[in-house]
Amino acid sequence: MATRIVYTDLDGTMVGPRGSFWHTAERGLTATPAEALLALHRSGAVLVLVSGRTHAQLLEAARIFAADGAISELGSLVSWAGGRETHLLTGDLPAEFAGRTPMSVMAELGVVEELVAAHPGRLEWHEPWHTAHSADALLRGRVDAAAVDSWLAERGWGWLTMNDNGAVPATPRMTLAEDALPPHVYHLMPRGISKGAAISWDLARRGLTAADAVAVGDSVSDLEMAPAVGRLWVTANGAAVTGMDERISAVPNAAVTEAAMGEGWAQAVLASL
Repeated sequence: MATRIVYTDLDGTMVGPRGSFWHTAERGLTATPAEALLALHRSGAVLVLVSGRTHAQLLEAARIFAADGAISELGSLVSWAGGRETHLLTGDLPAEFAGRTPMSVMAELGVVEELVAAHPGRLEWHEPWHTAHSADALLRGRVDAAAVDSWLAERGWGWLTMNDNGAVPATPRMTLAEDALPPHVYHLMPRGISKGAAISWDLARRGLTAADAVAVGDSVSDLEMAPAVGRLWVTANGAAVTGMDERISAVPNAAVTEAAMGEGWAQAVLASL
């Protein structure tokens, strides 16, 4: 069956260094991603952005790339109709907090403050991009996500989980210890929320199935899209991260592109049309 919808991660996947759609991983100029995007739209397939970025950030990107919808905050918020229609997914947020956003609950409980204090020099807010999140706390640093999950469970917060969304370049604004560099970006959020769960919800809303869809990503969190689609593509830069090759090999419908980020994204899209 021909691909009817493409779900794609943005940073490090569809766009390259500094969020550029026109540069390769080596910072050379390229028109290949734009040509693939044009071919996608001409085929009649639908493009949906899936990212850790906030709803507002994805709205502008969706306009630029002519996307038909967006899934923000690592699967927390599905939006369509130009962002006018939204659906918030709260996963395993306890019933006692029903009707509230996960971020407001975490703020009330002081979860992030305790977590950062427990990992001095190794974890901090991912400023300035952490603001305006409704379902996930956006952090950066270098920690063992599985160990953090155990730490959360010991404190009665086992309904939360720490998701590793991949590495980012170190910058002068960071106050992390040297052994926490280069840092990773983490999303602290309720269990049950994932890019894959959001894609499944969106496909059902559209009257489509996994067989109609492909996804493209570059990080551990992107592997969660695999069960929701017919094919998951991982760009070469993501596959090169330590430990990712073993994780990818365990995903039966995953494939790796030859090129990194933008050009690898183009390969995935063209192979799927």
